[in-house]
Amino acid sequence: MTPVSYIHHSPNDRRIEATTTEETAHLNPAPAAAASMPPSEIARRFVCARLNARALAEYPGPLPASLDEAYARQDAAIELWPDRVVGWKVGKIPPGWTDIVGEDRLVGPIFAAHVQTQAAGESLGIAVIDGGFAAVEAEYIFVLGRSTPRDKVDWTPEEAADCVGELRIGIEFAGSPLATINHLGPAVVVSDFGNNAGLLLGPVIADWRSQALESLRCETFVGGRLVGRGGAASISGGPLTALAFALNRCARRGRALVVGDVVSTGASTGIHDIRIGEQARVEFAGGVVLHCIAERALPRGVLPRDGQPC
Repeated sequence: MTPVSYIHHSPNDRRIEATTTEETAHLNPAPAAAASMPPSEIARRFVCARLNARALAEYPGPLPASLDEAYARQDAAIELWPDRVVGWKVGKIPPGWTDIVGEDRLVGPIFAAHVQTQAAGESLGIAVIDGGFAAVEAEYIFVLGRSTPRDKVDWTPEEAADCVGELRIGIEFAGSPLATINHLGPAVVVSDFGNNAGLLLGPVIADWRSQALESLRCETFVGGRLVGRGGAASISGGPLTALAFALNRCARRGRALVVGDVVSTGASTGIHDIRIGEQARVEFAGGVVLHCIAERALPRGVLPRDGQPC
């Protein structure tokens, strides 16, 4: 397995090096104190930037001082986004920061119009905001077979497994109008939809419950170059642990999941930057290959859900 290297910035250590094959987020060591700006205002700035395919030169307000503050901004942005939530992406917070933020993962919404069903060998486009952040991630994606109660906050991986209808392969498109999103901390990532901009939903993995995680392997290529190897076993605790986290985190926010919702469980080969015009492919065990091409995002020509102009 080829590890993905990253560097964290710490208040005590200028540089802490580590390796992982999962999606990671960096924590800003000294987030700015929250000013008198409501979550809805920062949410609107992110939503408008995404709708208008406009990059942001900097974070559009004071940085969130905690994950709870960041999720409040995410909730406000969900209310403004002109589409419905049909699932959640899970991202991994690096071990060096879990004691600081109190959690080892984060979640972000996946919207209906951002999900594209993909057949093996098919190439689909992903809309990249010029000057923003864009990356592809090889994913193992659960599709729920039953709805979850909104008041259960103690899901175990075994209990979460009982909610699963299917396990699919796919590609998450991590995207944001803010190019520096992953350098500003997990709270910043949370505040902008968890750095999610789309999901390519590939074929079903048959009999996944009886397969060893180690057998579910994949490789990611960008621009024809191998950029990461990994698989379901690369996801800390396995995909079901990620699913249990998503169910618990959503329930703590009063959000239930319903039949058919999708949960992408983490970047199994790493986070791989992609530029407009580049192609990516992921080769999964069993010979299934998924392709995508990064296209320049265009303004959507729609208003936020409240009808107010940006």
